[in-house]
Amino acid sequence: MALNYIWIALFLIGIVVGVVKLIFMGDMEALPAMMDSTFTMAKTAFEMTLGLTGTLTLWMGLLKIGDDSGLVARLAKFLSPVLTKLFPTVPKGHPALGSIFMNVSANMLGLDNAATPMGLKAMQELQSINDKKDTASNAMIMFLVLNTSGLTIIPVSIMAYRSQFGAADPSDIFIPLLLTTICSTLVGLISVCIYQRINLFQRAFLIMFAVIAGLIAGLFAALHGMTTSESQGFCRVLTACILLGVIAIFIISGWRKKLNVYNSFIEGAKEGFNVAVSLIPYVVAILVAVGVFRASGALEMVVNAIKSGVEAMGWNSDFVATIPIMLLKPLNGSGARGMMLECFTTYGPDSFVGHLASILQGSTDTTFYILAVYFGSVGIRKYRYSVGCGLLADVAGFIAAVFFGYFFFG
Repeated sequence: MALNYIWIALFLIGIVVGVVKLIFMGDMEALPAMMDSTFTMAKTAFEMTLGLTGTLTLWMGLLKIGDDSGLVARLAKFLSPVLTKLFPTVPKGHPALGSIFMNVSANMLGLDNAATPMGLKAMQELQSINDKKDTASNAMIMFLVLNTSGLTIIPVSIMAYRSQFGAADPSDIFIPLLLTTICSTLVGLISVCIYQRINLFQRAFLIMFAVIAGLIAGLFAALHGMTTSESQGFCRVLTACILLGVIAIFIISGWRKKLNVYNSFIEGAKEGFNVAVSLIPYVVAILVAVGVFRASGALEMVVNAIKSGVEAMGWNSDFVATIPIMLLKPLNGSGARGMMLECFTTYGPDSFVGHLASILQGSTDTTFYILAVYFGSVGIRKYRYSVGCGLLADVAGFIAAVFFGYFFFG
């Protein structure tokens, strides 16, 4: 219901602002610009989904090999001590646990293209054990909030954008961004655990936190002393090794089980294509609403109002220039990315605003887009408390981003 109200509000607020600008300010371009945005964003949404089709087809084909070979089931069994505590309603050894782990791991490593198909596969498997097919289960909500909180250890794409815009050290946002995304993930995880009455002080969770801390420390140690070009090259090689390694493991697993690996891949790939097509209405709906809200000037009005309020209280308002990223990030990832690049162009990638924009872009994921796509792929219409927990993680990430932005670069 929450997404429904937000979707309606984006349209109506945008239309009201456009009409007011036409009547009282004589702005003859307001309504045409809003109308143009609906066509532009609908086209963008379709092209975005079309671009996702190839990736979905590839990775869901590979996941089908993993399912048929038993690799996913073995992975789920290995990880069951932790995952069964976070997802107590999912049976031990269920394939969903393996897909969940692969999705979360891909997100942590910034492998967005690989993470989405794995996430959609996990949602399908969670739906298979969901008693109420139109209502999000506890396991689905936990999984979605872990996704929307956006834990990322290696922000490869953000460092690449900073490099393109001539940042002196594109990787200097690495530590503050990591600290920020850990904060958002912890808040999202704790909020869901409170709703679901899950005790985080269990031995399995403490071990998991220790392992994650060890991996992060190891990554810091590996990157320590590297130049910018060396660290970027290391991250690219690490990403390539992980992706190619996963592909090789799936294929070898199927070959060892004497599967017809090719046919198994084709069967999964067909499923991936169908899923991609089913996502088009959901992506169009959310992006067109965001486009109308932004084209009307409502977004700019909100930013100016916040800036005035901050300055009236005597606070430093430098961070206000990044407010559009905060507002767009839960709604539209490409829109938030565009605002980040706009900050780079206007203020420079090495300015305080440029650094904060980079941290904000990686602090959380696109909450409403993920909810619309993941829940839409399995026909979920009742989201329960997933929107609230996801937005709480977003707010925590934004606050942490501003704090660490001032701490490291202010």
